[in-house]
Amino acid sequence: MTAPVCPKCDSKEATKSGVINERQRFRCKSCGYHYTVAKVGREVNPYYVVKALQLYIEGVSYREIERLLGVSHVSVMNWVKKYGVKAPRQTDYHPTYKILNQKELAEFFQKPENLKSAGLVVTELGDKYMMIRWERFRAG
Repeated sequence: MTAPVCPKCDSKEATKSGVINERQRFRCKSCGYHYTVAKVGREVNPYYVVKALQLYIEGVSYREIERLLGVSHVSVMNWVKKYGVKAPRQTDYHPTYKILNQKELAEFFQKPENLKSAGLVVTELGDKYMMIRWERFRAG
């Protein structure tokens, strides 16, 4: 096993220096800095983190985000907490959404009646598009 590059001085000269939390620790021979190697394969693509946070801000529930993106709702909760994201309090409106392909999205925007009454956001979701619309709660 070759020692990884030092994160402080970019030196490739390091020696093993124990194990912490089941991860090998190294000591840089150039600057004396101790470091461990980052876990491999545990990090989620930042695209999904950003999309999850966007959907959360739009009022989509944790479980719905889980179903849409395929990431754990617990991960989404942790990202919300980690990045300090706060969704605005919603009382009169609630979001509804549709997942559309490119053709369906183009057809939707060609109908003038679909463009009336604001409150519409379209975001890319992989190879599809998510359209989020806000509807006023009806008192009744």
